[in-house]
Amino acid sequence: MEHIGKLEQRLWTAADSLRANSNFASNEYFMPVMGLIFLRHAYSRFLKVRDEIIPTLPSRGGKTRPLTKEDFSARSSIFLREEAQFDYLVGLPEGEVASTAVIAAMKSIEEDYTALEGLLPKQEYAEIDEDALRQVLRIFNDPALQKADGDVFGKIYEYFLTQFADQKAHDNGEFFTPRSIVETIVNIIEPAQGKVIDPACGSGGMFVQSAHFVEAMQANPNERLTFYGMEKNPTTIRLAKMNLAVHGLEGRIEKAISYYEDPHKAQGPFDYVMANPPFNVDEIDAEKMKDDPRLSFGLPGVNKGGKVSNGNYVWMSFFHSYLSGTGRAGIVMSSQASSAGGQEAKVREAMVKSGDIDVMLAIRGNFFYTRTVPCEIWFMDKGKPEHLRDKVLMLDARQVFRKVTRKICDFSPEQEKNLSAIVWLYRGQEDRFATLVQDYLSTARREAQQAVFTELLEVLEKACIHFTAHTDTSELKAGIDKLGSDAKDYADNAAKLEQPETTIDALTAALKAMQPFADQAKTVIKEIDHLAKLMQKAQEEAIAAGEKAAEGKKHLTALADARASLTGDPEIHLTPTGSLKRFRYFAGQADWLLSRFPEGQLCDVAGLVKLVSMEELAENDYSLTPGRYVGVAPEEDDEDFDFEEAIKEIHDELETLNAEAAELADTISKNFAELMV
Repeated sequence: MEHIGKLEQRLWTAADSLRANSNFASNEYFMPVMGLIFLRHAYSRFLKVRDEIIPTLPSRGGKTRPLTKEDFSARSSIFLREEAQFDYLVGLPEGEVASTAVIAAMKSIEEDYTALEGLLPKQEYAEIDEDALRQVLRIFNDPALQKADGDVFGKIYEYFLTQFADQKAHDNGEFFTPRSIVETIVNIIEPAQGKVIDPACGSGGMFVQSAHFVEAMQANPNERLTFYGMEKNPTTIRLAKMNLAVHGLEGRIEKAISYYEDPHKAQGPFDYVMANPPFNVDEIDAEKMKDDPRLSFGLPGVNKGGKVSNGNYVWMSFFHSYLSGTGRAGIVMSSQASSAGGQEAKVREAMVKSGDIDVMLAIRGNFFYTRTVPCEIWFMDKGKPEHLRDKVLMLDARQVFRKVTRKICDFSPEQEKNLSAIVWLYRGQEDRFATLVQDYLSTARREAQQAVFTELLEVLEKACIHFTAHTDTSELKAGIDKLGSDAKDYADNAAKLEQPETTIDALTAALKAMQPFADQAKTVIKEIDHLAKLMQKAQEEAIAAGEKAAEGKKHLTALADARASLTGDPEIHLTPTGSLKRFRYFAGQADWLLSRFPEGQLCDVAGLVKLVSMEELAENDYSLTPGRYVGVAPEEDDEDFDFEEAIKEIHDELETLNAEAAELADTISKNFAELMV
């Protein structure tokens, strides 16, 4: 579903209307909304799995065995009784009360799945206007959704979590970790099989993305992974369990304050730890946890009030202690932590000397919906090979990002892969690096060869004939002739591109052959854009001369449709569309990797990555801040430089720096207050 963004916005607008038609405050209505998304997502998966199960059911005497809950559980899906199926709720007769029916649906699911007992929203629906609830049910039954697969619903579910996080509708939005952050953690620690724990699990996003990782391996995540979570907020626990259930996952999530409680102690150690804990917590009672065996590196600084001055290294010690002898961890942490001084520095030194700190990844600000400051992801690996135990990979990705909105950044799927590829090289997996480059070049080649100009040229010719009767079209005609010639030349060159082998030499040669051709694609894109402007100008001149707008508008619409397959859909901003632009984009991804790692092996890249020895770490007070080691990248000329976008980015960066300054000032103020006690 290429236009899922429009669908998400339409659904969000409908759901948001419940706030105006209920007695809920803005921080209360999100649970009933998520409950409806839960029901719709569960029903979509139910239908898909049901159609897979029915042909496999045994029959006797011409009678097929009825479906059971166990049939669905075996395929990571929820079984739904008739009264819980979404089309039943949408088709309720006018005489029945919609809220009563939705409550009954939730109760039936809780009866069949005891892990959800008491967690699904129910009585909240009695507070919603009847007509508004029916309207939302109908909109959530959008025809596009009836054909949508589980992945689409997963994205919609996540979109709603994102919207609520952005509104800080619950727990200051801290229940949600952005997808690209979670995927980056999952891609690097690779949770393929074993026990996963998240001691600050929020809405369970780490578990869901781990499951997707296993599903990509064509395996059942419930057979490969066991999930354990801890969360202090009861409402967030409900959200997490719903999130697991809607994705067909099982897990044990316990209510606990992780500083003082360890409810999964008996299930340890764990193969994977993933977490985005609260940053810079300063009200932890040191007396309550001074003998906690999870603090193998000792307590960080304690102030005169008996409180741990900053909880960052409490978390880091906990995560390290949870790991098995070969376990891996990925933790989102405040960028202040990696170079913190005092007692925290002593804890960090001990952690570094353990040899288990694996990768440090710096991420710029504005990746989170509720925090503008930059962060770092700490990766630990107790199973590191011996030759890497005295080294840490420093990866500074602050210049790797894409703009989602004016305020929000993330990683594109390809940027996530590229960062993972650097870690593959660090781990000696050069074959995976080469395969990724080959995949980029193969995709670029395919897109180049799929560019067809016939329809576009026909549309341009017809439009030119129309406008010739009303205005001077000599420039338009010349442009069409040039585009026709350049398009033929482009197609001839595209046909010559060959599928590269996976050796670095072959990949480098293939990229070198592509690069002049990519420049040609850029020229053709500019020609098409220029012709579109000439067409618009011709339309304006024709109208000024007395021609009705309708006929010319038809030609402009036809041009927009014909352009889209070549230069992209202007309504889709984050994903590259159009064969010409996709060709340039994927060739650019291959170039990004090969220009930095030309031998297909790990090497230091200024401003991006450096493999740091224990000796160098010691010389820098065991600081784990990547920017301290990788240096500054040489300035590069950007042929696609956009001045307006650059000004926006400077403004966003200024906002980020102001937020950092405010946070730093607050920290200084607190530290000063402690000194004065």
